[in-house]
Amino acid sequence: MANIVNLDRVSKGYGAAGQLLTDVSLGLDDSDRIGVVGLNGAGKSTLLRMLTKIEEPDSGRVTHRRDLRVAWLPQNLDLAPDATVRDVVIGTAWLPEGFGAEHEWAGDAGVRSILDGLGMPHLGLDQPVGPMSGGERRRVALAALLVRTADLLILDEPTNHLDVAGVDWLARHLTGRRGALVVVTHDRWFLDAVCTTTWEVADRGVRVYEGGFAAWTLARVERERVAAATEARRQNLLRKEIAWLRRGPPARTSKPRFRIEAANALIADVPEPRDTVTLQRLATARLGKQVYDLTDVTLLAGPKLILDDLTWQVGPGDRIALLGANGAGKTTLLRLLAGVREPDKGRIVTGSTVRPAFLSQELAELPRELRVLEAVEEVARRVTLGDRELAASQLAEMFGFDDRRLWTPVGDLSGGERRRLQILRLLAGEPNVLLFDEPTNDLDTDTLAALEDLLDSWPGTVIVASHDRYLIERVTDVAYGMFGDGRLVHLPGGVDEYLARVTGPAGKAPGTAGGGRAADGAGRPAGGGTAEAGAADTPGLSAAEVRTARKELTRLERQVAKLEQKAAGLHEQLAANATDYAKVAELDAQLRAVTADREAVEESWLALAEQLPDS
Repeated sequence: MANIVNLDRVSKGYGAAGQLLTDVSLGLDDSDRIGVVGLNGAGKSTLLRMLTKIEEPDSGRVTHRRDLRVAWLPQNLDLAPDATVRDVVIGTAWLPEGFGAEHEWAGDAGVRSILDGLGMPHLGLDQPVGPMSGGERRRVALAALLVRTADLLILDEPTNHLDVAGVDWLARHLTGRRGALVVVTHDRWFLDAVCTTTWEVADRGVRVYEGGFAAWTLARVERERVAAATEARRQNLLRKEIAWLRRGPPARTSKPRFRIEAANALIADVPEPRDTVTLQRLATARLGKQVYDLTDVTLLAGPKLILDDLTWQVGPGDRIALLGANGAGKTTLLRLLAGVREPDKGRIVTGSTVRPAFLSQELAELPRELRVLEAVEEVARRVTLGDRELAASQLAEMFGFDDRRLWTPVGDLSGGERRRLQILRLLAGEPNVLLFDEPTNDLDTDTLAALEDLLDSWPGTVIVASHDRYLIERVTDVAYGMFGDGRLVHLPGGVDEYLARVTGPAGKAPGTAGGGRAADGAGRPAGGGTAEAGAADTPGLSAAEVRTARKELTRLERQVAKLEQKAAGLHEQLAANATDYAKVAELDAQLRAVTADREAVEESWLALAEQLPDS
């Protein structure tokens, strides 16, 4: 490893915003992969601008290795409206200083593969960027950086405007790319997939942690446990986050090096994030048996077909993720459920007790003349959310508005703070159905954790369209895919199954037959119809073969249950032997083996289940 950038006792501040960074010293090596996290307004983007030398510190010094090539994606872009995609990506219409035009070879395989990976397979190289949306222009600029070789790649929120498949592709591309990387993102799955070091910008300084998001979360809890300096609410929230991380896929905790016995002691008595049975009972009490019943619904967005003859049921307490590429129709479907628009054909029946709250991607009109607390109290002074009754000020505090910010005029809030206030006002209305369209936009990781914590005890129906894989896996129980062909496809394998479908042979997703019929949130056939997943792609089975397959499914289910019991026993032993490092290491190895066996059995179950007709 060779050092390429140094920050020596750097300080930076801005007038009204005050001092952001004070006496910060950091070093960056040529193979570092660093994720930068922190609250909105803490100084993350300022730190990036100083790393690039676009902005000078008020004091201290930033030094670069001689001839260092730095490629930089800022949050705000300035592309010439008459420039073409070719001008931007291959030419010199938008480039960091020191970069020239690329060779023509990049116009073929190089550029095409990158544009495809970023979700723009049909984009022509001679298409002007002026008429494009902000998200499209941002992806074109990102492609211009990725097609070139750089010693240091600095990206500010690169996952914005990328769908789940695009985020997955970008993570794999960056993992295989040579050179140093520094990235600011709120996408926690992406941080764990790409980064080996985390910089936390907080309290006018930068703390350095080994590993990605999981390591940062675990290290924060350990630091706060030892110091005993953080209030109980924040400590409980972080302990809950650890429970989720440790009980999830092994990859989440394979990178960080921390005192495993201390972490196991912390999570030994932490319950599951959600009490599903209780929440289902409360949701049924609030909503009754009917939430949304869609029958033979056809939905268009202009001339584009979004849903074709869809029959679908959404029940009380369902927690549903909608997955699909940008433009697949997720927002249009949410607008239909929110009552903002009607179906073009067919019928949608909404339960009589349903009170939906629709969080759109756009920032809703907020009362700019009011202060933050007044804007929340305008909706409600006290709010009951699940098993908690909160004052408006307490709810605001959960979303990062401390005593000082409570009295800030709404017109003076940043974009991220306005997004938080928008969510606050929706929740203050005490809805029983939440319809979230990209809720993670402009939210920092702490605010996302607070939202997830609140949803853990929220007894209602949740439908989320998001590219944030971590959020999807954290707060939803079932996933549906929209592949741009009018179908809504139940995905028992969640995000992994969605990615397998969109990256399959010829880029086509195997799916359902029989128009747009789908299974409901519990996996039951909807509206008396059938969910024919995979029927078009698998040969028919005889009655004897179906019986044999169903017996095998039952055997696999029993095997999964046994492996889950074994895993639970190992968790108990880990907690009991928390101070015996050798024993902890042995038990942890056994737990990883059991988890791998369980995942293999579950994959076998899914593969077999896809071959069977629904009964």
